[in-house]
Amino acid sequence: MPQAMNAELKAQVLIVGAGPVGLTLAMDLAQRGIEVLVAEIRHRGEAPNVKCNHVSARSMEIFRRLGVAKALREAGLPADYPNDVAYRTSVTGTELSRIPIPARKDRYTATGGPDTGWPTPEPPHRINQIFLEPVLFAHAEATKGVRILNRTQIDDFEQDDAGVSAVATDLESGATQRIRCAYMIGCDGGRSMVRKKIGATLSGTDVVGRVQSTYFRAPALLGLLKHPPAWATFALNTRRCGNMYAIDGKETWLVHNYLGQSEDFESVDRDWALRQILGVGPDFRYEIISKEDWVGRRLVADRFRDRRVFICGDASHLWIPMAGYGMNAGIADAMDLSWTLAARLQGWGADGILEAYEAERLPITEQVSQFAMNHALALQAQREGVPADIEKEGAEGDAVRAAAGRALYELNVQQYCCGGLNFGYFYDRSPLIAYDHASPPGYTMATFTPSTVPGCRTPHLWLQDGRSLYDALGSGYTLIRRDRSIDPAPLLAAAAARGVPMQLLDLEAREGAEVYDCGLVLSRPDQHVAWRGDACPDDCDELVERIRGAKVASRRIASDAPAALAA
Repeated sequence: MPQAMNAELKAQVLIVGAGPVGLTLAMDLAQRGIEVLVAEIRHRGEAPNVKCNHVSARSMEIFRRLGVAKALREAGLPADYPNDVAYRTSVTGTELSRIPIPARKDRYTATGGPDTGWPTPEPPHRINQIFLEPVLFAHAEATKGVRILNRTQIDDFEQDDAGVSAVATDLESGATQRIRCAYMIGCDGGRSMVRKKIGATLSGTDVVGRVQSTYFRAPALLGLLKHPPAWATFALNTRRCGNMYAIDGKETWLVHNYLGQSEDFESVDRDWALRQILGVGPDFRYEIISKEDWVGRRLVADRFRDRRVFICGDASHLWIPMAGYGMNAGIADAMDLSWTLAARLQGWGADGILEAYEAERLPITEQVSQFAMNHALALQAQREGVPADIEKEGAEGDAVRAAAGRALYELNVQQYCCGGLNFGYFYDRSPLIAYDHASPPGYTMATFTPSTVPGCRTPHLWLQDGRSLYDALGSGYTLIRRDRSIDPAPLLAAAAARGVPMQLLDLEAREGAEVYDCGLVLSRPDQHVAWRGDACPDDCDELVERIRGAKVASRRIASDAPAALAA
């Protein structure tokens, strides 16, 4: 028998899904003064799947700003556990090559090697989602302005010019609940109800590869290794190729068994494949904690928004998880949307400011997914071309293994030390950015060039007082002045007149001289360059109108009053 509907709940923003993307979005919005309601179908404290194993530097920068980076650094693998990536004939077999990555106790101080010297206050962090998500949940739950409704399913929604009305079900009691909000964001995963409801469709490559994953407990495995342990260990032999991630650094592990193009999930014996990847015999004992068969894809939605409803993360793009950029790209989506949504709700953002989300993130999603798919195909070719003599004893086998090790290192160091994907991407078609004559520098998965060209990431530097530039930036716009002879008052006054938050940050004489090649650089709230020049623009009002979205005619909303549904 249907339960009676409870009294209507109200919030400025409703987020569907309390995974890492939804939780990060909720925290950022709340810290910007927005009242947020998060609906999640899982129980409070219910463990997520063991999917993501890597938090990118860009995501760690965000977590630093949100005040949760330190807690995340202290979670996951033991502090001294090697974060390396190893390539072997099997997990317990002969090592072919190794990509050195600092353990977390050395993460801030390590030098040398391909995974050090990152231009950021927060280098990457290797941590599985089962440790990551509880830390984010606790931080979000304790954040003023965030309310999380566990065991709550959003069944349907309608929107009008003033807001969104959603209908939710309490999965414990069966009671229904009406929720009224100004905006709604679907962070509800690959099968997103929100995406389907707004009519967005996925397109791309439906099957890049099939993977049989097993999460298991085996306390004896560490003692069987012939080489030092690693965060990720890839096994390549002629019987079966796969990779294993250390989850707790002691006894729990996740193995991915990559199926051949002619294989399906039913045709491969899970136990046999696992033993071939590990290089263990029938007497080896392990306990399966969970298992999952999944398909790697490269699919991107054709739209990320319908009027007052948006989609982020896996709801808007799915691809095989190379370089850890499934979750991390979703967090980048959320941060691009968060500050513009807050600006609109606070009144200083004009109607058109929300047009930037899709205009900026959809092209980047396409770029990153292509990088990931191309790398996945290259790895597939390596797996399918494992030399027949890779396990042969003697000098001939040694030569084969050495050549294979070099090839594996050269290909894979790009995805595990992916500075380009972290810092190289740029927004080249944003309605909120004042572009000039210069083109942004190109980037690869691994390489990039820091630049103040509008649309690029605001180049990081360490200030003379020891602070990170990013710690000195404001929560709104920051006008970075390298030449103190320039008078910033006209631009700051134009921003103040329209309520646009903008602060001045002066660099010392030698700070940033190698990359800050203009006297003034305007950094957005998400650390992308909005404008640069050697003097205030002739028309400061015009620039401020652009960065607050007033130069963009909103294509989606006829009437978008920001204060209509303030909580």
